[in-house]
Amino acid sequence: MNKDISKPFWKNKKLTDLNNDEWESLCDGCARCCLLKLEDTNTNEIAYTKIACKLLDSESCRCTNYGNRHKIVPDCIILNAENIKNLHWMPSTCAYRLISEGKDLAWWHPLVSGDPSTVDLAGIAVRGRTIPEDGGHDPDANIINWVK
Repeated sequence: MNKDISKPFWKNKKLTDLNNDEWESLCDGCARCCLLKLEDTNTNEIAYTKIACKLLDSESCRCTNYGNRHKIVPDCIILNAENIKNLHWMPSTCAYRLISEGKDLAWWHPLVSGDPSTVDLAGIAVRGRTIPEDGGHDPDANIINWVK
């Protein structure tokens, strides 16, 4: 990949070449990855629910214990440049997934728009649309269609 300094870092670098600040800035803060997902074992199709991880602050769309998330929630996946290629359940809007697939970021991504609120304006963030994981909710009864 040839570097063109007029292009943003995500167009100039491979995911494996990003520094920590660049990597973290790719996250748009939508929190879609923090939703409980169901997989159909026959079709491998993923259904998202509005049930959120117990660590998600649904108003800020941020993890309440990001540094220790994997210790507290053992099935929380720590994304990296290698495993993103195999995480077919990541939302189609996820910057990590898009970059790994050779696609560009959407207009609403804060790195493109320059404004973190465009994630909400585009209807991408889960802010205010989730229910807590520990509420005893039936995942099948809480499948949503606004995440793909």
